[in-house]
Amino acid sequence: MRNRNDSRLREEAGRPRPWARPRWARRGRRAGGGACGGTSCGCPGAVGARQAPAGARRVALVGSPNVGKSALFNHLTGAYATVSNYPGTTVEVTRGEGVVEGETVEVIDTPGFYSFLPVTEEERVTRRLLVEERPDLILHVVEAAALDRMLPLTFQLLEAGFPVILVLNMMDECERLGLSVDVDALSARLGIPVVATVAATGQGVDQLKQEVAHGGRSLLESAI
Repeated sequence: MRNRNDSRLREEAGRPRPWARPRWARRGRRAGGGACGGTSCGCPGAVGARQAPAGARRVALVGSPNVGKSALFNHLTGAYATVSNYPGTTVEVTRGEGVVEGETVEVIDTPGFYSFLPVTEEERVTRRLLVEERPDLILHVVEAAALDRMLPLTFQLLEAGFPVILVLNMMDECERLGLSVDVDALSARLGIPVVATVAATGQGVDQLKQEVAHGGRSLLESAI
């Protein structure tokens, strides 16, 4: 005897299943790039994605996970960004175009990074990116309340020869805990610019943009 649901089952069998769709269709397109996050891959959305012009200064946000790098990246770049897997890996790197005092720069949000002696795949990708691409400026983003644990990476970046701006993020949390940081004294002691920010509210971002525009020179001069 023929089941009256047979026709309905055959009809449903011909419909595409969510798990059978291309990966990009399930995940959605990423801001500013193609379905895979690239800008020249030929995926939907790839055409017209904005990139920093050739020869633009390259600024990399570096730091441990959960210190606010992505929030600062958004402040520096706005809505335009591409997310793609770093070549030969499944680790995602976010790149965007930012304008600081009329200059267009490329901004890179790197995966979480604790040390130049990597343990995770994310750390290996960040080290490889720094070594191979040699950004013109590093924004080392740290949690202000955990400065003592995060400064060793600042020293490693400096020893590797990178121009560094130290970004003390989450200053509001630091103050809530009853802690304080003498930013000017720290800048003079380290010999690099230090900027205090609260990425969640945008506090300190304008000053950070000024330092990025001037390569960190202006704050360093005032600290000497």
